[in-house]
Amino acid sequence: MAANSGFKLKHLLIFACLIGVASAQLSTKFYDKTCPKAVKIITKAVDDAVSNETRMGASLLRLHFHDCFGCDASVLLDDTSNFTGEKNSFPNANSLRGFEVIDNIKSQLEESCPGVVSCADILAIAASESVGALGGQRWNVALGRRDSITASLSESNSDLPAPFLDLSGLITAFSNKGFTTEEMVTLSGPNK
Repeated sequence: MAANSGFKLKHLLIFACLIGVASAQLSTKFYDKTCPKAVKIITKAVDDAVSNETRMGASLLRLHFHDCFGCDASVLLDDTSNFTGEKNSFPNANSLRGFEVIDNIKSQLEESCPGVVSCADILAIAASESVGALGGQRWNVALGRRDSITASLSESNSDLPAPFLDLSGLITAFSNKGFTTEEMVTLSGPNK
């Protein structure tokens, strides 16, 4: 059952990453010519972060999951005069971690290949690498997502499943995004 759950989780995360970017031309080779060291840089940074604090692996996976109700890195954006970001939405406030790991990765990538790798792709790769760093199975991540330039506190509050939802509420929230009840259980099951 555990191996089957891991298999389902991997495929559900891949599916979740495609929400909102179905029309994009995603490819595992997206950065092969423009930033060939991208995955290696991200992998090392994630391995270092997880080695320093094991819990960070789960935190990076969760950060990606919360972003992938749009898969556009909008969860990383701070508040501006034009919008209130998603970091302090009810499902995210005092809950999401790992922002500094993503900032570190982005800084390293900017040194290696400025302006090339999107934060949305960093989150997607970091999720896979986090699972691998914790002993799970890494998966090939299709790349080519574009970063959002805005965020929505109200959408984050309404689209993300709130931590207090009962079973019926969770089923409805995930169903609204095209997930079955079984897929919802796989994604929101015990995280201890």
